[in-house]
Amino acid sequence: MITNAVHQSASDKAFAKITMLLIDIEQNKEDIRSHNYGGLTLDEMNILIMSNKRELKVWQYIAKLIETNEK
Repeated sequence: MITNAVHQSASDKAFAKITMLLIDIEQNKEDIRSHNYGGLTLDEMNILIMSNKRELKVWQYIAKLIETNEK
């Protein structure tokens, strides 16, 4: 049985990760718009965005599982 504190902590961590990924994706898009991607190529930046979007979907799924799990 998972305690309420552990359940809440897991939920908080999942939503924090989702928030950070959303920020990262928007920053990646802005970097592409401004041509500010350092040592990466445009193709690598697009791969990075796709990877972050895939990671976001995973964390959204994890958050859904946590939130729908009985406490």
